[in-house]
Amino acid sequence: MNSDNLKTFVLLSKLKNFTQTAEQLFIAQSTVTNRIAELEREIGKKLFLRDSKNLALTAEGAIFLDYVQRILELESACLKEVHDLKGDKLRIGLPNAVYEAFWEEKIKRSLKKGGIAFNIVVGHAADMLVRLQDKLLDVVYAFQPFNKLGYVCELCDSDELVLVTSPSTNAFPQGMKSEQLSSVRYLMCNFALQEIGSFVRELFPAHATFDLEIDNSTKLLPYLIDGLGYSFLPSKFVAPYIREGKLVSIPLLDIENPKIEVYRIYRAGSPAKRLLEQYNL
Repeated sequence: MNSDNLKTFVLLSKLKNFTQTAEQLFIAQSTVTNRIAELEREIGKKLFLRDSKNLALTAEGAIFLDYVQRILELESACLKEVHDLKGDKLRIGLPNAVYEAFWEEKIKRSLKKGGIAFNIVVGHAADMLVRLQDKLLDVVYAFQPFNKLGYVCELCDSDELVLVTSPSTNAFPQGMKSEQLSSVRYLMCNFALQEIGSFVRELFPAHATFDLEIDNSTKLLPYLIDGLGYSFLPSKFVAPYIREGKLVSIPLLDIENPKIEVYRIYRAGSPAKRLLEQYNL
């Protein structure tokens, strides 16, 4: 399939307007129409539903879009790798909490020493694992193990979740019992931590709702620092904010802090293991 056709399809699916797509690509509107028609002939399916006012993806178009985005990403990664063969480089995918708690300082230290370059992608572990299997990443860090033939999954670090809030909000300086959680404004961070995520939710009544639910710990921090609630976050992630006095950790009086584990995942036989060991990562 022609890359220009695929790129045109992706942009049109985003803008849902032939004229605007043509303007952004600096081509004629008829060229956009012809490229989409060519793709539809190749696939044998309609990609868009059209009427006088609206443009929307068909069910087949929505499926096709997911694969096209990955195809274009693979093409870009391939060209970049072909033109950048000199020197050591690691492409790493990891959740935000792992990046801030475990990796930021490692990268700073390695950049000061030199000898290796990094391409860091921060996102959800599930998405990162897809990129690993597509060979867009060399190593992925996740809170849950990944057991698949041809891949190495190693336990590389551990942490615990601690209950934190702003010093100005803390009504439990001596500690809190788990039953008291339902009496405070709790801000839910969806880590997709499987057992840990279930553990946290089970501390609340069934079908409990929260004033804020978010899946990125960094985005949650401003609300906690501004005194808008309480939340469980990884200890190593919040440690700098506790040292600076922006957050305080509240002891749990009747339960242990839930433990979390960090796994390192890479393709068996890839250079990732050697590079991680060589650069003390």
